[in-house]
Amino acid sequence: MEDYQDPNTESGTFACTSCGAELKYAPGTKVLKCDYCGNENEIPQPETEIEELTFEEHLKQQGSPAEMDMHVVKCEKCGASSTLDPKLRSASCPYCATPLIISSAHDETMIRPGSLLPFRIGIKEAYAEFRKWAKKLWFAPNDLKKSSLGTDMFKGIYLPYWTFDADTASSYTGQRGDYYYITESYQTTVNGKSVTKTRRVRKTRWSFASGRVKRLFDDVLAAASRSLPEKHLYALEPWDLENLVPFDEKYLSGFITERYQIELSEGFDIAKNIMDGVIRQDIRRDIGGDEQRIMTVNTSHKDITFKHILLPVYISAFKFREKLYRFMVNARTGEVQGERPYSAVKITLAVIAALAIIAAVVYFANKQG
Repeated sequence: MEDYQDPNTESGTFACTSCGAELKYAPGTKVLKCDYCGNENEIPQPETEIEELTFEEHLKQQGSPAEMDMHVVKCEKCGASSTLDPKLRSASCPYCATPLIISSAHDETMIRPGSLLPFRIGIKEAYAEFRKWAKKLWFAPNDLKKSSLGTDMFKGIYLPYWTFDADTASSYTGQRGDYYYITESYQTTVNGKSVTKTRRVRKTRWSFASGRVKRLFDDVLAAASRSLPEKHLYALEPWDLENLVPFDEKYLSGFITERYQIELSEGFDIAKNIMDGVIRQDIRRDIGGDEQRIMTVNTSHKDITFKHILLPVYISAFKFREKLYRFMVNARTGEVQGERPYSAVKITLAVIAALAIIAAVVYFANKQG
């Protein structure tokens, strides 16, 4: 097994007021801590409320004041754009382990995050959660269960997300299905003779349905990263968005920050698909009956607002038989998601054992018979 290697590509740094060494954000606190002298520098907590931005107005504006520049390098293989410490001379992509072309690092303008969830758990706790997860995997290779992935292989990353609010109204047409039962006769054979019996059979009576449903959506999450498998990203939910704090670069110190790859308009398209799933559930409840068929849905979205936020995860990866497997830990809750390898040897042995049990059962059944 070949371990995944990656130098620490960090966001902006802050100097310790006591010794001048680099400060890093201490997960679960409100301070920057110096690893050299232990001095702590408190992060000011503003009393300003987190602002919801108007979606339509922002799409029409250019050069919005809510923008910032980030020094990033883009991975030529997976396309992820992550912050890069200018002092580094070599680095690898934290998502796919591809060597980065440092000379291509540049400043990019992006919508400034309005808020973030700071890291709550430390790297040791995240590693412990990963170990628990790995031990529960069926048919995993021993290399994974032994978990030679140390804490130095885990990297803390702030992932970009959009959140959307919208007031929706949806008109629909469909069909309502109500069950009813009839009694029917049928022929069967009993003791070699043909007899007539009856049975109850369920039928469905369909009728036309139409109507209108409304729903106010709040903080619908749309991941703005393409660097990780979508199904694993959304499986990291839920996030405690009620604990978002106003954006402050001090929280980024010591961690990697990914620039969003999915732009605002595309992010809203993703959010609309998520909303549509909820709206269709509302429509089925509104139609009622035992079954429902939805024919058409027309939804209007009003008062659309959004936020650009950063959410914290720990990421690690390793190569097994030349394939890269990645693991993610929600740095707020400890939820673990990831790609996992399977052991062909263990699966083969399990199949052989199952066949042996079946053969034994058949043998003794025939012997008794």
